[in-house]
Amino acid sequence: MTATKKNAVRKAKKGERVRQVAAVPFRIGADGGIEILLVTSRETRRFIVPKGWPMKGKSGRKAAAIEAEQEAGVVGQVLKAPAGTYSYWKRLARHFVRVDVTVYLLAVSEERAAWRERRSRQRAWLSTDDAAMLIDEPELATLIKDLKAPPAQEPGPPDGKTAA
Repeated sequence: MTATKKNAVRKAKKGERVRQVAAVPFRIGADGGIEILLVTSRETRRFIVPKGWPMKGKSGRKAAAIEAEQEAGVVGQVLKAPAGTYSYWKRLARHFVRVDVTVYLLAVSEERAAWRERRSRQRAWLSTDDAAMLIDEPELATLIKDLKAPPAQEPGPPDGKTAA
């Protein structure tokens, strides 16, 4: 278990809120609609968005981008403002904890054929309606279903740091 996950478990046992970050990888499809990339979880094989624990020394945006690369094999620009938040119950070894997740949109510029977790996950590009139907977390499903193509804006720098 990673130090960050151990920290989260300790917090949860004290009744404190636990948080994660997630990336919603997207692209604009041939029809001009937004498409979302979902991946399967390693254990239950449910469709999810790439997410994980905050990373020491990294912004939430940067951590979300790292999770998307490791879990889904995609890279791109994370938009500056979070797209929203949702909560879910995470199953740990002996109990469940409530997790608050900050969601960032990731404009995909590259989809890799080989990536870190490719042997344990599948990925699928879907319309927002189809992706929302496959997601078990109601708040995340609503967030995805309501997504619109972001207005042309300057994405943040790839490292998540603010430009000087």
